[in-house]
Amino acid sequence: MPRMMETDKHVFLKEAHVGVITSLRRSGMPYSVPVWWLYESECFWLTGTDNRVWCKQLQNDTRCSLCIEALSPLAGFVAVDGHAELLGRDSFDIWPISRRLAEKYVGQSDPANNAAVESFYKNMRTEPRLLFKVTPSVWRAIDMRVYEGKRSDRDFQANQ
Repeated sequence: MPRMMETDKHVFLKEAHVGVITSLRRSGMPYSVPVWWLYESECFWLTGTDNRVWCKQLQNDTRCSLCIEALSPLAGFVAVDGHAELLGRDSFDIWPISRRLAEKYVGQSDPANNAAVESFYKNMRTEPRLLFKVTPSVWRAIDMRVYEGKRSDRDFQANQ
């Protein structure tokens, strides 16, 4: 299976693709929701508010998966399994990372969006915001430009 080249993976992780975080309900059933993410210092950073279901679930059970998929400019996906560490407002300055998330998704590397970033960030600071650090224990990254599927899938399709 053609894995994503390390350089392509780092380029992919700088782009503003929406991710899907999967946390676990108390019953053990998975719960998935789209999130913004930032990859820095070999981990993923996610921010949410006290009342979001996934934030509550990660505080109860730190196990999670994050999947990021895109069709362009590089068609592929990166997915990780790991544990989410809650960094509390009282013990960690959550705002620099929260601001970089706003710059990544609202700013889109375009100075014309600076006012929108400021407005979004100002609103973020009024919310009961949490910051999670997801440290990957398992990585999956596939470059869909060259992926042909698993051999077992190709064999099955050939025999249909």
